[in-house]
Parts: sequence; structure tokens; C-alpha cells
Amino acid sequence: MKLGRTFLHKIALFLKGLAMGAANKVPGVSGGTVSFVLSFYEEMIYSFQKINFKAFKLLINGRFKSFYQYVNGQFLLLIMGGSMFSYFSVSLILDYFLNHYELYVWSWFFGMIIGSVFYIYKDFGDWNLKNTISFVIGISVGVGISFMTPAQENDNLWFVFLCGIIGVSGMTLPGLSGSFILILLGNYVLLLVDSVNGLFAIVTGLLSGNFEVLQVPENIRYLKIISVFTVGSVFGLVSISHLLGYVLKRWHQIVTAIIIGFIAGSLGIVWPWKRKVFAVQNGEFLLDGKGNKIVHNFERFFPDFSSLETWFAIFYIVIGIAIILGIDYYDRRKKAA
Repeated sequence: MKLGRTFLHKIALFLKGLAMGAANKVPGVSGGTVSFVLSFYEEMIYSFQKINFKAFKLLINGRFKSFYQYVNGQFLLLIMGGSMFSYFSVSLILDYFLNHYELYVWSWFFGMIIGSVFYIYKDFGDWNLKNTISFVIGISVGVGISFMTPAQENDNLWFVFLCGIIGVSGMTLPGLSGSFILILLGNYVLLLVDSVNGLFAIVTGLLSGNFEVLQVPENIRYLKIISVFTVGSVFGLVSISHLLGYVLKRWHQIVTAIIIGFIAGSLGIVWPWKRKVFAVQNGEFLLDGKGNKIVHNFERFFPDFSSLETWFAIFYIVIGIAIILGIDYYDRRKKAA
């Protein structure tokens, strides 16, 4: 019986990692929000905080079991394994739906973020002046980010490393979308679409015995880019987690108030009714390496309530809210049991 519960717990952690990884890839949606709502945010931050000098000392001395236990290895492997696996599974499904049913996907996420704000807000309680100001700061930064103009693509490896550090913020800061930050930095398509697809082509080629994939210059370019991006992400994940672990211990309520503000502010990013504004130079659309038009910004507009499509979108918003309320209900039942 105990073995069965342990197995189910491991499956649940892996699925939570899947959800976080999928959210990290969608511009405007924060994987950190998913970890917060699914109640593993603080454990994740404190686990990454354990990757320190003591952990490296255990590793160098060959004390692998002690290292694994010290850094909460099982938790990190399942969460991060699920997150990475989602890039080649759930994320590809999300890409398909974003291409074919974009309005409904954004509506669903919009509803989930509304539900997430309620989920965190209802248990907060102490809205004194300090916490209220923190909330306003959080929502102001979130809204401000949503109206920034994206830069152009840059494949310089030092910049890619920086993108890794900044992009991983979506996992560690609920409400702040790492994918959207990568759009603002101009490297979303390069790092989370082209490079991931390039790596997938290399891996599948090698597994099928086609070693010629390593002789294709474009594949080697993408391999370098995704390797540097991954190193930057790991560095950012560990360093930001150390900082967050410190501030969470000292100013837990203030940080939580800022997080609620971040999440509320991100509603502007995932507003479902928007159209893409493409980058233009000398009267012609700018194209990326794949020949696709480069998105310069998003133009938001109010929905047409006479359209059936609008009401379907509202239905998906309600579904998104209901999912989070369902998680809240399940969580309360589990705690009461």
C-alpha cells in the first residue's frame, strides 16, 4: 500500500513538471504560477538553493548518495525531468493548438490566470499598507512588461547565455513569463522553437543511425545555441533560487504580495483578443531564419459579443477558472482528510 502511494506521488510530481514545462514554453504564461498553484513552488526553490558549495564538495568526494539526498534529488529529477520531457511532447501539442486555435488557447490560459490570482489571494489574509504597496508594484511591473516592444533575433552565444539566465525566471518568479521575456529579447523562435526542433532532428537522426546529421552546419549551430542556453538556464535557476530562498524566508508576505501582483499584471500579456503586428523595414516584412514574419508587437482589442467565436472563447475562460478552482477544492479536501 505504501509502495503504491510512493509510486503515485512520483507520477504526480512528474506530471506537475510536465505542466510547468508546457507553461514555460507558452509566451505570457508563467511556469512559476503553475508551481505555485500546484503547491510545489517553495520546495522547488529551497531544493535548488541546496545546490551550493557543500553539494559540490559531496559530489567531488564521490558521496553521490549523500549528494542526492542533500539536494532533494528525487524531487528535482521528477520535476525537471517532466519539465524537459514536455518540450518534446506537451509543448509540441500546445504549439499545434496555438497555430490552429489560438484564441481558445489564450482564453483558456486567461481563465487559469484569473483562477490563480483568486487561489493565492484567498489565503493571503494580511493586506496591510506594506503588502498592498508590494501588490501594486508587482501588478505595475507585470502590466509594464506586457506593453514593451520586442527586440530582433541575436544568436551571439554570450547573449544566448544571458537569455538562459533571464528566460528561466518564468520558473522561479510566478507571474513573470520567461517565454514572453524571450520574445522581448528577440530570441523566442531561435531558442524555444528552432533550436529545440534542431536538437530533436539530431537526436532522432542519431538514434536511427544517421550520423550525417552532425555534419550539417545548421544542426551544429543549433546544438551550440541550445547547449549554451541550457547552461545559462541552469546557472540562472540555481542563482535566482538562492536569492529567492533568502527573500522568501525574510519577507514572505511581501514577496507573496508582489507575486500576486505579477500574476494579475500578466493578464495583459495573455489577453485573448489580440492580433500580431509584424516587423516592417523599408516597406517589407522582416523574416526570421525560417522565412516566417517576425512579430514586432501585439495589438489588443475588445471582443465582438455578436460573434459566436467570442462566446466560445468566454466558455474556455470559464473552463480555465474551473480547473484552478477544482485544484483548490481537491487541495482543501486532501488537507482535511
